[in-house]
Amino acid sequence: MTSLKSPQDAVRTLGEFIREQRAGSQISLRQLAKQAGISNPYLSQIERGLRKPSAEILQQIAKALRISAETLYVHAGLLDRETLDGVEGLRTDGALGATASAITADEYLTERQKQILLEIYHSFRRENEATATSPGHAEETTTGFSQS
Repeated sequence: MTSLKSPQDAVRTLGEFIREQRAGSQISLRQLAKQAGISNPYLSQIERGLRKPSAEILQQIAKALRISAETLYVHAGLLDRETLDGVEGLRTDGALGATASAITADEYLTERQKQILLEIYHSFRRENEATATSPGHAEETTTGFSQS
């Protein structure tokens, strides 16, 4: 991914993105800081574009926001969006990389819509995994209808 943004612009854009995700999730700055295990002032500095967080901190923030860490890595300039496309075996919060990457890379979806789709996808996978381990239920779908 080639970007014409300066490093300072990228940090500011990342901070704005995190703030938007937090607001969309209706979480206060204090709540997010606590859930991510970082200090309130440090998170505030990240959101204002004054600090560039490490990949580890981004992962903690992503987990607290329930979005993929890869999404934040892309916004931070640590990972190219193209790198995610079609990568088999890459896991994003428990999902296979190709599916999660396709959702994350879709430019026509808002970040909130991507988050919701990923949550639905994860819930279907969990339900299907639980069903697959139950004897005699392997051919049922999440809707309860048999695949015939």
